Amino acid sequence: MKTGFMFIFAVFCTVALQAQKFGYINSQAMMAELPKVKQADSDMEAYQKQLQKKGQDMVTAFQTKVTDFQKRVQDGLVPPKQQEEEEKKLEEERQKILAYEQEMSQLLQTKRDTLLKPILDEFNTAVKAVATEGGYTYIFDQGILLYFDATMDVAPLVKKKLGL
Repeated sequence: MKTGFMFIFAVFCTVALQAQKFGYINSQAMMAELPKVKQADSDMEAYQKQLQKKGQDMVTAFQTKVTDFQKRVQDGLVPPKQQEEEEKKLEEERQKILAYEQEMSQLLQTKRDTLLKPILDEFNTAVKAVATEGGYTYIFDQGILLYFDATMDVAPLVKKKLGL
């Protein structure tokens, strides 16, 4: 009786496992193929260059002011009280440059999020549609699997949904 129960249990478990369908995808590779991602990367690069140019212009202007100030001090053209005031103004400008560098990082991250969110939403919708239409119980990203059966790659189906 006990052996019969174990056999039925083993058959039930085997059938239950066979009923589940698994798939995988290399999302990083697929995202790199999307024209929208390539365009977003290009837009990000242009935006970053624009921000960096503004920052570089600020640094160049600051360096010119510092050099001019040092020359005037060396030539004895700046009285001590005015020297303190100008040093204070230069320090404030230096702080603005440092603040801009931090702001630039935040602006770049915000821009990246704004550009990629609709692309990621479209990608996730395509993956969900493939999963639903194909009867997949799970679809894993290839990057976190240690083993996969290449016949379970759903990338061609997702590409088709994305029009690639």
